[in-house]
Amino acid sequence: MAINSVDIDWGYVLERLDHLLDLGEEMLTRQLAEYQLPPEAFRGQHAFRWQKRGNGGYLEAIDHPDIPLLGDLLGLDRTLERLRQNTRQFVKGHPANNVLLWGERGTGKSSAVKGLLGEFGGEGLRLIEVHKEDLFQLPAITQQLRDLPYRFILFSDDLSFDESEVSYRELKALLEGGLEARPNNVLVYATSNRRHLMPERFADNTGEAEIHAEEAVSEKLSLSDRFGITIGFYPMNQDTYLAITRHLAKTRGLRISRRNLETQALQWALMRGARSGRVARQFVDDLHGRLALKGKVGPRGS
Repeated sequence: MAINSVDIDWGYVLERLDHLLDLGEEMLTRQLAEYQLPPEAFRGQHAFRWQKRGNGGYLEAIDHPDIPLLGDLLGLDRTLERLRQNTRQFVKGHPANNVLLWGERGTGKSSAVKGLLGEFGGEGLRLIEVHKEDLFQLPAITQQLRDLPYRFILFSDDLSFDESEVSYRELKALLEGGLEARPNNVLVYATSNRRHLMPERFADNTGEAEIHAEEAVSEKLSLSDRFGITIGFYPMNQDTYLAITRHLAKTRGLRISRRNLETQALQWALMRGARSGRVARQFVDDLHGRLALKGKVGPRGS
């Protein structure tokens, strides 16, 4: 029994598919254009995030940004002054550096960056959150910012890369080394638990992974080297942890004896296995809630 075959004009099919793809790309471009923020949007808003959409994206204003008070970051005076100084140079239109803040989790790296808006937002500083998976769109982001009369910090939080990832190359090009010059009104501030952003293994030092191990190590260091300023955040001692706890409890208006407060704070840190500003805040949140349930304090510490 013969089977009738249908002749397919594959050239025509491919031509139609190309046409449909062109139409889809054109439609997406028009949609993204509708999402573009007008310049006046940056006058009233200080914080933004990059939202991926298809192969492109757009800037979205953050209506309720988390802006910590830098004064609440106790024990970081010298560290914060270095960060303030660089940011002050930037907002005044003077040369400044990209910054990498690295160190232990919960030590205030992210809060330090976000808190800059409280001090410099009125002078034209704007903060844009960019997730690691969107770094390949950095050229599109900077293109939208280049001609605006504001100073933009692209903020990438908890940044690190595995050996198999290649998106860090876009970041390297923006920081230094790309053919296109970085806009004068854009800097990158990133936080990471890793000093060099990429994993380092014993094989990197023994030469077991590659014949030219020094080249592999150089590749890993080249990204962090492109940050002009690197600031380390280190584990805090017990006195600093308790000072932060007392400060937060006082700010909330929590009525509890110092001895009782510190005893509970140390027990909390022991259960968490860490002492940090984040752990102190979490403890005070818990204490505040327990006291509020007993009617000893209002929901906002009143």
